[in-house]
Amino acid sequence: MLEFVNVSKSFWTGTQRKVILDRASFRVELGNSLGILAPNGTGKTTLINMMCGLEKPDEGEIRRGCRISFPLGFMGGINNKHSARENARYIAQLYGLDPDYLEAYCRWLCGLEEYFDRPVGVYSSGMRARFTFALLLALDFDIYLIDEGMPSASDVEFNRKAGSVLRQRLESSTVIIVSHQPETIEKFCRSAAVLRDGKLYMFDTLDEAKALYDYHA
Repeated sequence: MLEFVNVSKSFWTGTQRKVILDRASFRVELGNSLGILAPNGTGKTTLINMMCGLEKPDEGEIRRGCRISFPLGFMGGINNKHSARENARYIAQLYGLDPDYLEAYCRWLCGLEEYFDRPVGVYSSGMRARFTFALLLALDFDIYLIDEGMPSASDVEFNRKAGSVLRQRLESSTVIIVSHQPETIEKFCRSAAVLRDGKLYMFDTLDEAKALYDYHA
């Protein structure tokens, strides 16, 4: 499970304090994928980063009782001077996996062909997105984190393969998606929440969350 207990987070923008969470408490159980609806500018990426430990709360406690992924699109740990092959083998060692397996898996899913052996720094944003998504799906997590604000891959064949793998993952894993679009969430989640003015309102169904979200839109 993943649990936030009285968690607060805010930033000083230079002119005012931006509140992301204000003493928020909620719990995500394994097997119950959660979609969080949040308007642009409310701190979607910060919330996702707190879930996996990339950001720390100002106050409160975040409890992680399972394996939680890095956010989709997160480039931490990837060296732009090294190729996708070299990066995949390095990440495999960090997670105690077979480097040959991780390299072959990412090479198959990415479809980068000769670019797989070129430095990641020369990749387009779409190619980088495909590689980081492949890494995410190659590793075994209990909860997968998806931030809508991360770059997306526009390659049709990649999206087909990656979508199929993600659906298979969700048969035994849980996903948390933060988005400003209900259509993005309803593909993967039954329960939902709304983040607004530092408060997180939890609902059993997406329809209930959409009603509150649309009311304040």
